[in-house]
Amino acid sequence: MRVLGISGSLRRDSYNTALLLAAQERFPAGVELELWDGLKAIPPYDEDDDTDRAPAAVAGLRAAIAAADAVLIATPEYNSSIPGHLKNALDWVSRPLAENPLRNKPAAVIGASTGAFGAVWAQAELRKVLGAIGARPIESELAVGHAPTRIEGRQLEESVTEGLDYVIGQIVAAVYEREATATRPLAA
Repeated sequence: MRVLGISGSLRRDSYNTALLLAAQERFPAGVELELWDGLKAIPPYDEDDDTDRAPAAVAGLRAAIAAADAVLIATPEYNSSIPGHLKNALDWVSRPLAENPLRNKPAAVIGASTGAFGAVWAQAELRKVLGAIGARPIESELAVGHAPTRIEGRQLEESVTEGLDYVIGQIVAAVYEREATATRPLAA
């Protein structure tokens, strides 16, 4: 099983990237979390550029999502919502709607912020956007407020580790459920 991790932060020492790095070590055997780090290279969405030859960075993101069984996104919160560059990347991925690589794909959202609420509004907005695109967002979340005191490199406070483990379990279960549903014979 392959899960694609996307950090919504461009910052080098991002707490959201740190969450994904810690998650890489916590997935069960046989499940790989691949981190995608090309967010900064995604150009602003322009339908005139959305042709069979999409920009290379966009084609790379679409291919990475298509090759994954699920997506795990760690998002910061900018002005009570999703960072613009993350939303822009999802706008590129969402087209064409009926055939986009997120369609029916399990997606989990986690987030960290320096404030008290741990990007809860951004996570809710991101789950809404993912659902509109056609992904299957899981309802479990991990909101890490006061991130500088709870995340240090790949070391997480125990409650953060427990929350991360729970989300990981939910996304792995969602992939297995999707696979089981896809292989069930249709009733006559």
